[in-house]
Amino acid sequence: MNKAALVQKIAQDACITRSAAATAMDSFIEGITHSLKKGQRVTLVGFGTFAMSRRKARTGRNPQTGETIKIKARKAVRFKAGKQLVDWMNK
Repeated sequence: MNKAALVQKIAQDACITRSAAATAMDSFIEGITHSLKKGQRVTLVGFGTFAMSRRKARTGRNPQTGETIKIKARKAVRFKAGKQLVDWMNK
């Protein structure tokens, strides 16, 4: 499912226009992004938790040449599925 399909589903389920659903979806994404940039976790009970983490610098290999390369440290977004989502997927 892509963003357009999700917006369509939200619009149908909530009996609102696609434009209103798209605005709500954009606000939702912006809210999560803003919170993560501030270093905060975003927890949606039953669904999961989004959090920032730091990846350490490390060495890797170029798969084409086998050459050793240095990979810089960076921030990454992590998602941990909530219990209800995990239970639903394991049915």
